[in-house]
Amino acid sequence: MAKQKKEGFFKRYPWVMHLLVMLGISVVIVMLVFVFLRIYARQGHEYELPDVVGQNISDVMLADQLDLNYVIQDSIYRHGTEGGLILTQDPKGGSLVKRGRKVYVSITAYKADDAVLPELAGLSVRQAVSEIYSVGLTVGRLKFVEDPYKNSVIDQTCRGKALYAGQQVASGSVVDLTVGLGDGSGANVVPFVIGKTADKARRDILSLSLNVGKEHFSGVKDKSKAVVYRQEPDYTGVTKYPYGTEVKLWYTDADEQEVNRMVSEFKVDSSKIITTNLNEIDDGRPTPEQIETQDDWTW
Repeated sequence: MAKQKKEGFFKRYPWVMHLLVMLGISVVIVMLVFVFLRIYARQGHEYELPDVVGQNISDVMLADQLDLNYVIQDSIYRHGTEGGLILTQDPKGGSLVKRGRKVYVSITAYKADDAVLPELAGLSVRQAVSEIYSVGLTVGRLKFVEDPYKNSVIDQTCRGKALYAGQQVASGSVVDLTVGLGDGSGANVVPFVIGKTADKARRDILSLSLNVGKEHFSGVKDKSKAVVYRQEPDYTGVTKYPYGTEVKLWYTDADEQEVNRMVSEFKVDSSKIITTNLNEIDDGRPTPEQIETQDDWTW
């Protein structure tokens, strides 16, 4: 009787062959995927992202050589500033990125949207300033007039034209406020605005019923990022100035480290602390005696 041939291993266990074939196919697929991802992601080819803040988005896109995808996340209207200027970018300039990377930017709006003017009559200056900024408008001048209600908003105008609550006004417009003088004795300490941007410094000053005087931007490249390095009157934390007093500001380009240094090294000059009677401060404001002889005072 003939001996039966011994069956091969894979014939006896065909599932092993199937398993090996599947493993082999899986390995090939994984290798192909890695190769594809390497090519697709262009690993090893990273480039330094340029800093485009302050430049016009149109010019940046025309000059782009990395096929970057600039995505506009937000647009902010700024009165007197051309539209399309890049305010922020993410990732920041100097970051290493691959070609085709998305870069998220915010720009200045080309056209102002409309804002609805809130009810301001009867509010304190601080409250009115907060309300105005909250709807996308800004505050210009505070004009104080004879009125029994001290530091209370009486009226509001834009470019000399009267405004009323609920009126639609172009976003970013400058609103001037007419404020009651009361008994003429209102005064506040000048705020400390060293190291603050123009927007923040102006708001702090106006909120205390003081006016923003002449602003000096000599040598500044980007006004939106410039910070205050000098103010006049100086901050003393003690001396009070009559409502409407002008605070002059000087700005400079400075990075965060320099701003922190300016703030930390600031020292109050005791020689500039004034304890003179408010009526003797020559800031152009009328004295209570002068007010009594006039129907309307503005400065």
